[in-house]
Amino acid sequence: MDPYNKHQVSLRGASTKEISREALLEKVSQERELRNYARRATASAIFIQSVWRRYSVTKKVAVQLQEEWVALVNCHASLITGSWISSVVLRPFLFFVTRLSTQHQKIQTRDIDCMQKCFKILLDSINSSDSRKNFCSLATGTIQERRTWNYQAKKLISLCSFILAHCDQSHAGSQCIVGLTILALRFLVVLTDLKGWKSLSNDMLRDADTAMKNLLWFMGSCNSHLYMSIRRYIDKLDITYSSQINSTVETDERFLITASAVTLALRPFHITNFDVSSIGQLDMCCAAEQYCLCLLTIPWFIQRLPAFLIPALKHQSILSPCFQIFLIRRDKMLSEMLKMDQSDRHDSQKAIPPIGWALTNIICLATGSENGFVDTLDHPSYVQVVITLAENLLAWVDNVGWVKEKKDLQGNVGTSAASIDAVLHDNESLNITCMELFRPVCQQWHLMKLLEIAKTGATSCAAANDKKYLGKLELLDIAYFYSYMLRIFSVFNPMVGSLPVLNLLSFTPGYLLNLWGELENSIFPENGHIAEDNCLRTSKSSVNKKDGILDKRQKKTSKDGANKLVNALHKFTGKSQAGPNYTDTVDGQVDEESSDVWTIESLRYVPQGISKDLSCLLHLFCAAYSHLLLVLDDIEFYEKQVPFTLEQQRRIAAMLNTLVYNGLNHDTGHQNRPLMDSAIRCLHMMYERDCRHQFCPPVLWLSPAKRSRPPIAVAARTHEVLSANKRSDESLTVSSLGSVVTTTPHVFPFEERVEMFREFISMDKVSRKMAGDVAGPGSRSIEIVVRRGHIVEDGFRQLNSLGSRLKSSIHVSFVSECGLPEAGLDYGGLSKEFLTDISKSAFAPEYGLFSQTSTSDRLLIPNAAARYLENGIQMFEFLGRVVGKALYEGILLDYAFSHVFVQKLLGRYSFLDELSTLDPELYRNLMYVKHYDGDVKELCLDFTVTEESFGKRHVIELKPGGGDTSVTNENKMQYVHAMADYKLNRQIFPFSNAFYRGLTDLISPSWLKLFNASEFNQLLSGGRHDIDVDDLRKNTRYTGGYSEGSRTIKLFWEVVEGFEPKERCMLLKFVTSCSRAPLLGFKHLQPSFTIHKVACDSSLWAVIGGQDVERLPSASTCYNTLKLPTYKRSSTLKSKLLYAISSNAGFELS
Repeated sequence: MDPYNKHQVSLRGASTKEISREALLEKVSQERELRNYARRATASAIFIQSVWRRYSVTKKVAVQLQEEWVALVNCHASLITGSWISSVVLRPFLFFVTRLSTQHQKIQTRDIDCMQKCFKILLDSINSSDSRKNFCSLATGTIQERRTWNYQAKKLISLCSFILAHCDQSHAGSQCIVGLTILALRFLVVLTDLKGWKSLSNDMLRDADTAMKNLLWFMGSCNSHLYMSIRRYIDKLDITYSSQINSTVETDERFLITASAVTLALRPFHITNFDVSSIGQLDMCCAAEQYCLCLLTIPWFIQRLPAFLIPALKHQSILSPCFQIFLIRRDKMLSEMLKMDQSDRHDSQKAIPPIGWALTNIICLATGSENGFVDTLDHPSYVQVVITLAENLLAWVDNVGWVKEKKDLQGNVGTSAASIDAVLHDNESLNITCMELFRPVCQQWHLMKLLEIAKTGATSCAAANDKKYLGKLELLDIAYFYSYMLRIFSVFNPMVGSLPVLNLLSFTPGYLLNLWGELENSIFPENGHIAEDNCLRTSKSSVNKKDGILDKRQKKTSKDGANKLVNALHKFTGKSQAGPNYTDTVDGQVDEESSDVWTIESLRYVPQGISKDLSCLLHLFCAAYSHLLLVLDDIEFYEKQVPFTLEQQRRIAAMLNTLVYNGLNHDTGHQNRPLMDSAIRCLHMMYERDCRHQFCPPVLWLSPAKRSRPPIAVAARTHEVLSANKRSDESLTVSSLGSVVTTTPHVFPFEERVEMFREFISMDKVSRKMAGDVAGPGSRSIEIVVRRGHIVEDGFRQLNSLGSRLKSSIHVSFVSECGLPEAGLDYGGLSKEFLTDISKSAFAPEYGLFSQTSTSDRLLIPNAAARYLENGIQMFEFLGRVVGKALYEGILLDYAFSHVFVQKLLGRYSFLDELSTLDPELYRNLMYVKHYDGDVKELCLDFTVTEESFGKRHVIELKPGGGDTSVTNENKMQYVHAMADYKLNRQIFPFSNAFYRGLTDLISPSWLKLFNASEFNQLLSGGRHDIDVDDLRKNTRYTGGYSEGSRTIKLFWEVVEGFEPKERCMLLKFVTSCSRAPLLGFKHLQPSFTIHKVACDSSLWAVIGGQDVERLPSASTCYNTLKLPTYKRSSTLKSKLLYAISSNAGFELS
């Protein structure tokens, strides 16, 4: 203890230790706060007491006044005058009713009788023709009487609104309130109608009219709460859908209340010369605003009302002011709609906000009951109102829509699964039912009428001070209208989606042409017409190189390929062969000048670089045209050229190609997602049609990326990164490049995509090697023993269960027909021989798994009867793995699949027009039915198809009850597409699905999607139907004593160069078992092409006689080796070689 502070004494006389200054200030502050709190508490207590005393005294006075009022009315009911009603009846009545009922927001039982007596007195007074007894005569009296009357009339309006809001017929004991409501609304209807004032004389009309306008203004304002009360009442009414409107029996009470409420809601609109542009009438706009906010946002507003009231709601005097006010005050009104309280609604009704209900109700009000708009509708304003509401509804969906509410429900731990399912089911049912209200916009008359108005130039009567909405209806306005409808149907009608709107847009005559005309004017520069002769010139110029001359082989190959494609197209369309040739570009080489023709500069920076108007037009056109392409057959597309000419189709393809490519290269954002989705879908359909029957020059598809294509390795690695991390937040560059490779691979030349494919496989092999799964002969190789006569069965038994392990090397040991093991080691050659032999056996039509199409190219298609074979589906899965193994190892198989079958492997759906590549005869028959002018019943068709397998006939129904459904003119389109769908999709689905499972065990689906159907066949079986002799010579190995300078080798190459293309292909098939060259050249042939020396010594007599070696050349296809004897003469070599390659034998010739 400090000795100096031991006896410390306070100077103020305290005997304790001195406190610090901070503590003293804090203590003082706390005491001050306590005193302040005590004062506030006392003041609050006094205030509460005063309020309570006031309430208690007021209530006592009100009760006392009520009792006196009842006695007074009962005693002096016969002494009715206007002044007496105002001063003696209404003044105390309004006081005690306000204090006892209105302030409590509840109608007291004791007040009901008083209210009924008061309203009866008022009605008797108003119906009196004696001006002294008529209460309304005070409205034209002295200034004081007018003020008193005006005040009391407004109070009575508020009271009637209060009574209407609390009228609920569903509660027990509500009959008294219902009777009171009828009486109150009857009084209010009479009060607000000058014709009901019986005592008016001509000199009173002006003052009465002024008083009436004042009342109507008050009714339309939010202070009267009239519209909110009507909303609360109508919201409790039962919903009667359109099919039940006329059959619903209304009770007398409900009928009277509903009719009176609607009458009062419309009464403020009846002011003469309603003009929102007039400053003196702006106050009356409150009525239209309240009508829109309170009534038009009621769910199923029209369906809750009796049918005879609907025409009044659809009258021009009601709709036009509402449209005008909404367009002027849209920001305020939309904000109010978003803030509206929905706490009293069922959870299912909250799925659609008030904006959505306003949209549906306006559509119902604007459209008549018999396929047309209501008379004298302001169409431009109607379209603008719907556009504004639809845009904000979609914004609500994006921000806080029902999808978010659905997630919140599912994430709520305290909510049971059953209740969640119930709410979600209610939401879906509500959405489907609500979408029925949008049915008028999906009717063709709706769109045709709007187009007619836009064409004739009818002007809007919107407010002159809002120039944005002043003027005639434009095609762009209609585009916005239906663009938003597409998105609304997609969001709120998931079962059907936007199909009704797409059907309307696609099949309305001339609409797509109008849309394309607008787009053409906006996108393509003036005088930038891409004519067919220009396409021909630029396409042909792409052949020329720096020296201006191509080698002879290139010219011949290009010409042959071009003639084949053009002849096929002309044979199909029936046109003459004169015309442009779009197949002159060779080997995917693109000339810069020709590509520029198809580059659309105005779409270089999409979607941010284009206006909202252009984006809307693009979205609507892409969505509608992609839907039309689903049903547009090749005859209509190529021969009749409807709805567009082939030149227009090329311009559309160029626009889509540029739009999608540049859109994927930039950050599209969520708001541009609908545009990009529809553009991608339309682009894919145009590209696939061009792949089947070419109508675009090849440079068109390559033009967007001609200057910005990344290196192959970069593109491949980016694609793999995107595929492996789809949900990760990668950088924009990676995502954009990966999206281009995934979505629009056709912008890369075919050869580059083949290199990309091989790069994918190389990357996969590296990753497997790093994981320890080393390829090549060794401990991890798969060893199998195969009998020559049962190669398919043995391969299936030993390899089918391996799945992706089949990527490892296969060590094959063959057993001869005699049952003895064949000598030799498998260093890759026997594996190749096994794959080629097993595919040769399994793909043969005699085996029963595949059949050939009836077209000239005899492509492979699954045999429908294969489902009845033992292990038929499993065999398809195994063959998928065989093809996958061949693609993985780069081994060519000399087979090609049908375009339809490959479409399934690429994950794409086939449509009607593709049937011509599978069964031309059936396609012609279906086209005959489709375009049949007479009664289709004469053809005696039904919805069935008959198949025959193993001598048995099987009848398959195209739809439930198809055997009992005849094909008529009404359902013939359904029949045509059902038959095509069965042949193209349903019939081969089990086989293609099994084949796909096996194929994707080795080849990633994303790798396959780099190619179209014809390119897939090239990837599998090789390139063109000719070989590049120089490339083959550069990549040939010589063994057994041969070298490049050997005499026989020189003779061999001279002979091969002199062969016809068909003979060269036969030579290649003789040596490698495949008649086509590798896509990227012979350096990618595995094993390499080899010429082995077979020494043959001629006798002295043979040499003197001029004879040459008699032995024939032979081949070992498993090693791609030609065993060539040492011929001395070119003529001998040519004849022997031709004989060998034509004998369909190889190793046996040894």
